[in-house]
Amino acid sequence: MSMSAARSARERLVVIGGDAAGMSAASQARRLKGPDELEIVAFERGHFTSYSACGIPYWIGGDVPDRDQLIARTPEEHRARGIDLRLRTEVTEIDVDRQRVRARDVDSGAESWTSYDKLVIATGARPIRPDMPGVDAPGVHGVQTLDDGQALIDTLARTRGRRAVVVGAGYIGVEMAEALINRGYEVTVVNRGSEPMSTLDPDMGRLVHEAMEGLGITMVNDAEVTKILTGEDGRVRAVATEAAEYPADVVVLGIGVRPETTLAAQAGLPLGAYGGLLTDLSMRVRGHADIWSGGDCVEVLDLVSGRQRHIALGTHANKHGQIIGTNIGGGYATFPGVVGTAVSKVCDLEIARTGLREKDARRAGLQFTSATIESTSRAGYYPDSNPMTVKMLAERRTGRLLGVQIVGREGAGKRVDIAAVALTARMTVEQMTALDLGYAPPFSPVWDPVLVAARKASKAVEQQA
Repeated sequence: MSMSAARSARERLVVIGGDAAGMSAASQARRLKGPDELEIVAFERGHFTSYSACGIPYWIGGDVPDRDQLIARTPEEHRARGIDLRLRTEVTEIDVDRQRVRARDVDSGAESWTSYDKLVIATGARPIRPDMPGVDAPGVHGVQTLDDGQALIDTLARTRGRRAVVVGAGYIGVEMAEALINRGYEVTVVNRGSEPMSTLDPDMGRLVHEAMEGLGITMVNDAEVTKILTGEDGRVRAVATEAAEYPADVVVLGIGVRPETTLAAQAGLPLGAYGGLLTDLSMRVRGHADIWSGGDCVEVLDLVSGRQRHIALGTHANKHGQIIGTNIGGGYATFPGVVGTAVSKVCDLEIARTGLREKDARRAGLQFTSATIESTSRAGYYPDSNPMTVKMLAERRTGRLLGVQIVGREGAGKRVDIAAVALTARMTVEQMTALDLGYAPPFSPVWDPVLVAARKASKAVEQQA
């Protein structure tokens, strides 16, 4: 084969987004196909690639001293593996018909078109910024990317005052509240829900509320921020609700995220109810043979409810990237769905959940029973045994496990993985009671707390039969 024929036979993969899903896809495709078979061009509008966004609160709080510790693979490492990675370059248009993307250099403003044979959309999610006065004022920050985290750290270094307001009490809001407490700030969290952590049922969220107040965090629940007030210098000075004002030298938005699918929507690609891209099991965008998508910009199947959901987690993004790269590289892989497992912490309080909350089950049309138990992380007589609360939901009549929530001290959070496996296997709570789990007094009571909850839930199911 002549050199020109070899070049024409080479395909080009274009990746939009240089974090977990995008660069995992690019790296896996490169493992399976060499540069003579597949050219890979990746665009990233920020300064960083392949980093742990989940670690940003711990960097800001000081648990992780160096930003670069959050970077799994540098741009130079990607380029050394034959990936043409273009930083500070934002894709502004996808031309599906002509199979090309338009990109703009963020610094110079220069634009150019790049054609593709295969396209990966890994544009992630964007923090929700409510449309209210003052939300774009200096001193108001979201924390979605390393660039966002650096901007917040720079603000904290410049700010003389020590009052911080966190808007929202989901995972990011709670973790950022802790980070700012660790930095010596006086922290107020304004939350429109009845309790923090809306991913839990309110009775379990109450335990998180009590722990946060124990840390010195002021919790303001059932309150919605209406505007952010600024001083004469234009910087933030307070956060206002209908009932009160809360002084602030810095404001962190932790309201949640939405899929960043502006480009996809403009290109006419299929979006779901949450605004995320819809894909098949191979992560190929529905109806488009040469376009794949993964990470925080897609919707996924909830294996418990049978519905599509949007869940922004790095674990899913990395799996999506591996699957996409495998399929583009000529292999075969699928992503069957999720059960909705997540774990977090507020200082030494561990918070975990998997499956459905009560309102999720009702929305799906499922009837259920619930059981809540209090136990300990180790045998009660063993030193440093910590209290733990476990709540379990089971389907009425069938007893199928529907969800588990755990709030406790050290040793509580990762127990949720037992429930995640049981959910994936569609086990009943009665079947769970027979699980052969590891036991020794330093690790667990003789009946693990998850199994105690399963026993109680199983009895409740029997009584409803």
